[in-house]
Amino acid sequence: MELAPIYYVALISALFIGVVLGAIITLVYRRMVFNRQLRVAERKAAKMVGDARTEAKDITTEAREEAKKAKTAQETEYRDRRAEIQRSENRLNQKSEHLDRKLEAVDQRERGLANREKEMDNLRAQIQEIKDKQLKQLEIVAGMSQEDAKTLLLQAMESETKQETSRRLRDWEAKLKVEANEKAQDILAQAIQRSASEVVAETTVSVVPLPNDEMKGRLIGREGRNIRALEQATGVDLIIDDTPEAVTISSFDPVRREVTRLALTKLILDGRIHPARIEEVVAKAREEVDADIQAAGEKAAYEEGVHGLHPELIKLLGRLKYRTSYGQNVLAHSIEVSYMAGMIASEIGANVGLAKRAGLLHDIGKAVDHEVEGTHAQIGADIVKQWDKSPEVVKGISEHHMEMGTVSFWGYLVSAADAISSARPGARRESLDSYLKRLRALEDIANSFKGVEKSYAIQAGREVRILVKPDEIDDLGAMRLARDIAKKAEETLDYPGQIRVTVIRETRAVDYAK
Repeated sequence: MELAPIYYVALISALFIGVVLGAIITLVYRRMVFNRQLRVAERKAAKMVGDARTEAKDITTEAREEAKKAKTAQETEYRDRRAEIQRSENRLNQKSEHLDRKLEAVDQRERGLANREKEMDNLRAQIQEIKDKQLKQLEIVAGMSQEDAKTLLLQAMESETKQETSRRLRDWEAKLKVEANEKAQDILAQAIQRSASEVVAETTVSVVPLPNDEMKGRLIGREGRNIRALEQATGVDLIIDDTPEAVTISSFDPVRREVTRLALTKLILDGRIHPARIEEVVAKAREEVDADIQAAGEKAAYEEGVHGLHPELIKLLGRLKYRTSYGQNVLAHSIEVSYMAGMIASEIGANVGLAKRAGLLHDIGKAVDHEVEGTHAQIGADIVKQWDKSPEVVKGISEHHMEMGTVSFWGYLVSAADAISSARPGARRESLDSYLKRLRALEDIANSFKGVEKSYAIQAGREVRILVKPDEIDDLGAMRLARDIAKKAEETLDYPGQIRVTVIRETRAVDYAK
């Protein structure tokens, strides 16, 4: 029992000693590890310091070498600059010496020129003295003073200058005419090529076919009451003759003629023909024709892009559908003229809208020319002036037949388009024989006058050009001859539109150099 406590004490002491020894060993080991790490770190630090010193030494060496190189380059550049400056100074010195020599030479030359000018002045004075003596001698010999001689000389030079100027003006005028004609032909050719209108226009019909000859008696009626009622309702004359199965309508008003044709066609199809029925059918036909006229006018304006026309103008334009001129439908002709005028205007840079409007309305006077006194051009201009505020359009309409004293640009434009549309082959119906006879008669009228050498009918008979003998006809006589030929053509010929008479008198001066 007594040995147990001692055992425990010894055991505890041994454990304590073991713990202390373990702690001491651990401390010793850790110190040894720390010392080893410290030595390693010192070696690394020493190595790093050595490397840094070596690197610093290398950098210092390189910097010294770079500084040495830079110094060497600067010294070289300095020597080069100095040498260049020295060369520039030498060149400047040489130029200065050269300029000094030149200035000295110039001074010597100026002194020589001054001496020469003095000599020239002396010579001029001597020449002037000799000239004055000679002039006095010439005045004595010629019996004319110096001023009179100058006057004669100036007059001669003035006359010669006028002749030369006149000759050059004639040459320039001829050249300008040729260029203008070529340009005009090119413009008209371009406009014609861009047009693709029909060759023959539609014409109206004034003959109504009948199913049989018995219908003629029914149209006449008992004691002629049916035909009288129809003529009173329509305002036309019905011609019922021996023509088989046909009735001819005669009237100066194309609209009335169309109303009558339409009413007759309906009455023949219906079969009921009496005065009351005639009045009813005529009223319906008139309404249909009015609607057709309005539609035709609106269609024509729409096709040509002419907007803003007054309803009255559209209505009159539509009436041209039932009007023909030499077999050419006037409405189709107006549409074609509008298109041509627009093409010409686009070629020369004019207002295309105004050109188309003037071309479309240029023959609108034909819709009422059988009711109003005057030419269709003037009537149309007066009508359009009431509803259209464009003076260019009014001028183009009133001047397109050259009936006015002066013709503006718009008159020439519409006239050219009108001539293209009406004068091309097939546009107007006229027999070849009558056409050739009219041209021959026009040339015969011109040739019948004294002093005429040759005459040519051109432009489809719209112009005649006469060449006269210059020794028999003077300038005033040429003007009188043109007026006489135009007057005789008006009295003896039947022609559409107007004929332009041009008399050409040419004077030639010929000389020979021997």
